[in-house]
Amino acid sequence: MKILALETEVPGITDDRFTPELLQKEAALVWKLHQAGIIRELYLRNDRQEAVLVLECEDIEKARIVLATLPLVKEGLISFDLIPLKAYPGFARLFEKEK
Repeated sequence: MKILALETEVPGITDDRFTPELLQKEAALVWKLHQAGIIRELYLRNDRQEAVLVLECEDIEKARIVLATLPLVKEGLISFDLIPLKAYPGFARLFEKEK
């Protein structure tokens, strides 16, 4: 199942909490998850410094578990809203036979 993960701001967190060491650990784990095919796509929003991930997981709960392993999530510095996705079925209407 494809899952869209939108990073959300955690109120009260200051930039100094995002240490270089912590960011390096985050990047290393994200890269590992990307190489494993769990994180399929990774973007930064253009309007603010928040990540947008596309994950491939069994279900929402598995995605939550995976994202909970990220160092920035573990430290309570970021969180994610998760949105399950399904294939768009609308094109089928183009090919339906008239009755």
